[in-house]
Amino acid sequence: MTLEIITDPALSPFTHGFFTRKGGASSGVFYGLNCGHGSTDQTEIVRINRARAAAAMQVPPQSLIGVHQVHSAKVVTVNGAPVAPVRADALVTSTPGLALTVLTADCQPVLLAEARAGVVGAVHAGWRGALAGVLEATVEAMEELGASRGGISAVIGPTISQRSYEVGPELFAEVVANDPYHARFFAQGRGDRMQFDLPRYGLARLRTAGVGKASWTGHCTYSDETRFYSYRRSVHRREADYGRLISAIRI
Repeated sequence: MTLEIITDPALSPFTHGFFTRKGGASSGVFYGLNCGHGSTDQTEIVRINRARAAAAMQVPPQSLIGVHQVHSAKVVTVNGAPVAPVRADALVTSTPGLALTVLTADCQPVLLAEARAGVVGAVHAGWRGALAGVLEATVEAMEELGASRGGISAVIGPTISQRSYEVGPELFAEVVANDPYHARFFAQGRGDRMQFDLPRYGLARLRTAGVGKASWTGHCTYSDETRFYSYRRSVHRREADYGRLISAIRI
């Protein structure tokens, strides 16, 4: 099966893509292009999937650079392939030939590019990381490499949508405590439950940070099982594990 890769003109001329689960070698609950070594999928199968993604990015597999994601605001500036992943949630580079990657299964994958300076970034932004400031920190790290905020284009890839993202009052309280105006990203759900609009929250933070363009591809990971993995869907079904989608960008 052919890989399915979602792209956006705003990130051109850089090679990039939000990969769906189509075209992979995994089976069972991981069926498709599971690129997460942190899953319980077979190591060799994940290696095959990552090699397919690398080929699509026109780099060798060792040039798919990622981090050990921990829902933080830490950003790593990459100049070469690290020996082992560091604990962080975003990467930036101005080095040609490296494909920056993040893995997601409901959280926001965010790819950023500044064509004039030749700087790109990739971010794993769940609600905790976004609240902690990982998007703003990534923009700052890109600036340190010569990028202009106004010249940065940022695209949020497939993520869980508001209609599928039911949260409790604790999350609402934490987000609103940071900024009362952010209450606008919640809708009333059942009982004390709320529906959180994670992609719109991410877009607002990117725009406040001053990027020139910010958009969301509009894809919901939870509701489209044939194309995307979803942690929350796996929990609701009481499945043992779930696959991880890969998103990547390179100069």
